[in-house]
Amino acid sequence: MQRIYLDNAATTPLAPEVFDAMVPFLKEHFGNPSAIHAFGRKTRAAVEQARRTVALLNCSPGEIIFTSGGTEADNMVLQGAVRDLGVKHIITSAIEHHAVELTAHAIDHADQAKVHWVKLHSDGKPDLKHLEELLESTQGQGVLVSLMHANNEIGTRIDLDAIGGLCRKYGALFHSDTVQTMGHYRFDLEHTPVDFITCAAHKFHGPKGTGFLYMRSGAGLKPMILGGSQERNMRAGTENIAGIAGLAKAMELAYDDVEGHQRHVQGLKDSMMKRLVEEIPGVGFNGDPSADALYTVLNVRFPDDGKSEMLLYNLDIEGVACSGGSACSSGSNKGSHVLGALYPERPGANIRFSFSRYSTMDEVEHAVSVLKRIFQLEPVKA
Repeated sequence: MQRIYLDNAATTPLAPEVFDAMVPFLKEHFGNPSAIHAFGRKTRAAVEQARRTVALLNCSPGEIIFTSGGTEADNMVLQGAVRDLGVKHIITSAIEHHAVELTAHAIDHADQAKVHWVKLHSDGKPDLKHLEELLESTQGQGVLVSLMHANNEIGTRIDLDAIGGLCRKYGALFHSDTVQTMGHYRFDLEHTPVDFITCAAHKFHGPKGTGFLYMRSGAGLKPMILGGSQERNMRAGTENIAGIAGLAKAMELAYDDVEGHQRHVQGLKDSMMKRLVEEIPGVGFNGDPSADALYTVLNVRFPDDGKSEMLLYNLDIEGVACSGGSACSSGSNKGSHVLGALYPERPGANIRFSFSRYSTMDEVEHAVSVLKRIFQLEPVKA
């Protein structure tokens, strides 16, 4: 049976070049970067070279803090902004990644800061008029806006410049979870009005357990993890050298041909949308269906005809790997908080297909043929 992987928003396969870049730091170069001898100096140089590579985002290497991934980095920003930067108000949305949403709830419940939930349009984009009203009503009281660049479930993208401009106008800090867009778009952080962004390497063919926080110079956060002076006193703990080297290589590969990658993957997404509409009556799409949305993610709404209840299970049986929502919540029995917030009364099964540079048109065609067969036959019983 042919097995195909269309769950790249959950994680991507490690690029062979990334694996090769990591191996020396798993075998030969094992020194602790904090040591002053030659073994330590070798790995210290690798960490700092990786930091310079990431700075191709047009920022200073000193503004990059390596972390275990996006979740840690998001927590660092929200918790640190309240603790260290005098933030008394957090403005966010109900469809953020749980790393932001649940952290905001925890801060609110502990009465550390008041959380305001910006209204959303039906495609998941924030209502900028309401955002400005919230910013105006809290101006001068210590405000952090946290809105993700592209939603991990429905792919809707926000305008960083427009929202960052509003934040600057009202003196608010701006944080954006860029986990789904990092490595898939070019960033110019020097000229983008954002104070904090976050990254997870495994979303663009890098290793799991490695990411970074970009913190604009002078932002003033203090470390969340104590116990050492690593990461320029911002994150204690011996660095994940192999992971950091892999992240830098993945970033380098991604930036070599961002536009070519986008054309390839957008073509797959467009083709799948077209073929699903042709083959399955009643199919629809969640979020923003336009070309402005994240090109790696397609969230499909299938008709509520009795065959959709076991759809994800049947797809897996047929060798098609995809997702019913965010993989970060896959251990939960709850439905998608994103779809629940945007479409609470909408019936039918919702499946997220997500693509990478390694995805092919043959895989898209195979997935559509499997779906067509499922909706023509009785579903497999558990």
